[in-house]
Amino acid sequence: MKLNLLAAVACAAIALPAMAADVTYRKDVAPMLKKYCVECHSAAAGSPSMAEFKLDEERYAKKEKVGPLSDTYEHLLQLVNGNSTGAFMRRLDDGTSPYAGGKPGNMYKYLCEKDNKDNNAECAANLVVLKAWVGEGGWNLNRMAARGDVPALTKEQMDKLKLKY
Repeated sequence: MKLNLLAAVACAAIALPAMAADVTYRKDVAPMLKKYCVECHSAAAGSPSMAEFKLDEERYAKKEKVGPLSDTYEHLLQLVNGNSTGAFMRRLDDGTSPYAGGKPGNMYKYLCEKDNKDNNAECAANLVVLKAWVGEGGWNLNRMAARGDVPALTKEQMDKLKLKY
């Protein structure tokens, strides 16, 4: 299983630059979110906007299967490059990004089928698609303001975000 994961990641890393131009929200990201995320991150699930979530994060943290809305392009942009910059990347990161400390984000495990015996390869492949959508060099765990050892997002990092609709 480890070999499959390494092979998937290696192939994906080679294909990422060519894939980046072709990945769009409508064609690639929205179907993935619909398949893996809407159960907990949609209006139907009772999810709040990111602003509402931040205002009462403690209350929402106690609710199972409820996270900030990310079921539309506009909602998702708030988590990628809006007021909650980097939240999407921090939650879905596989632990290999700078500042991740080798620990995957708390939502990484949901990038694949729950019953899939080879979850790691499927999660890794889906993460490659998301990274391609964000843009080469755009995937980072930074926030708008520095926190702890993690510096604030730079203009250069923001300029790398592609996020094609």
